[in-house]
Amino acid sequence: MAAKAPVKKNLSALKRDRQNEKSNIRNRVVRSKIKTIVKDVEAAVTGNNADEIAKTLRQAVKTISSASSKGVIHKNTASRKISRLTKRTNAAAKAAKA
Repeated sequence: MAAKAPVKKNLSALKRDRQNEKSNIRNRVVRSKIKTIVKDVEAAVTGNNADEIAKTLRQAVKTISSASSKGVIHKNTASRKISRLTKRTNAAAKAAKA
């Protein structure tokens, strides 16, 4: 366990700590939502239901893009996640048609 940080006395440092704590809580919720929706897409892909795959992919893209625009995740990370999900769902949809 790391040593505890010394108590801050500067008012701006105290305010920054309060702000960081609030944003950390907000960001944690968004990151958790991203993980959940990605799992939903992967579950839909294994189910081979084309409508369900398309619906969950749209929702995932919306959630990931929103997190990126809020600054919760980096824009390149968002693009990478969306690209990989899209590639996976397209392959599953193609296999379902065949």
